Amino acid sequence: MSETQTLNELIQAVRQVEVAANRLASDTMVGAYMSSFKGRGMDFEDLRDYAPGDDVRHIDWNVTNRLGRPFVKRYREERELGLVLLVDISGSGEFGSTGLTKRRLAAEVAGTLAFAAARSGDKVGLLLFTEETELFLPAGKGRRHLLRLLREILFFEPVRRGTSPAAALRAVIHQVKHRSMVVLISDWLCPLDRAQTQALGQVNARHDLVCLHLHDPCEVALPPAGIARLEDAETGEILEINLAVASNRLRYAEGSAQRFSALDDALRHEGVDTLRLKAGQPFAARLQHFFEHRRWHRA
Repeated sequence: MSETQTLNELIQAVRQVEVAANRLASDTMVGAYMSSFKGRGMDFEDLRDYAPGDDVRHIDWNVTNRLGRPFVKRYREERELGLVLLVDISGSGEFGSTGLTKRRLAAEVAGTLAFAAARSGDKVGLLLFTEETELFLPAGKGRRHLLRLLREILFFEPVRRGTSPAAALRAVIHQVKHRSMVVLISDWLCPLDRAQTQALGQVNARHDLVCLHLHDPCEVALPPAGIARLEDAETGEILEINLAVASNRLRYAEGSAQRFSALDDALRHEGVDTLRLKAGQPFAARLQHFFEHRRWHRA
């Protein structure tokens, strides 16, 4: 394959994700995203057009009646808040049984949030991680910046293949000085040890941390497909299993359920809101509902 073909394919892939993410970042998604922050400041800054999902208590009825369309009050802290995306690009992200890899799903989800943030005037930063921080891009604005974020999520070649969200979370503590919404996007195929949970709590105390747990259907249950060789994309370990035996499939499903439950318990204990998204299923409506639920829960 020539260098020109490779560049054209890269541009096409980024463009496809941009179009999909921009479409999903509807006005409703923008409103749900913007109203999900904890503890907005009370210093009035200016007014902006109402977006579906905004808190109706912030509507300025005098201006709304005078201009004939709804406006909401905008506060100084709202203008200072930004979005930082922490995206897992470990080896397991290249897996996809539905025709969509988890890394591509991460790019679409991250892109949707990035375009929603951009529409609300927020800066967006990016941190790519494996078992260490692979790339950090400070928060910025503009289409060129957003396209750079998408390109890196899709095509950055990491040095490592394992996963350790703790490394990324510790980097956020040192790199991100202003309070932000921090969205951690990962498949969490790593031990949930004390270092991970401690880092989660520390970041959530300083920022507004959200975890989006991506998974493939085959990580929940396996089909009765006979003898299968399963390779861990991060460690290279190979497991041979007879999937025609129902007890083997059941044991695999029970192990997955226990892992998911342990993750949910740990995140809940640290006060971190989480949403699980499955590759191959539409995610926009669930993402919007998730942010709307956060707003009403914290109102």
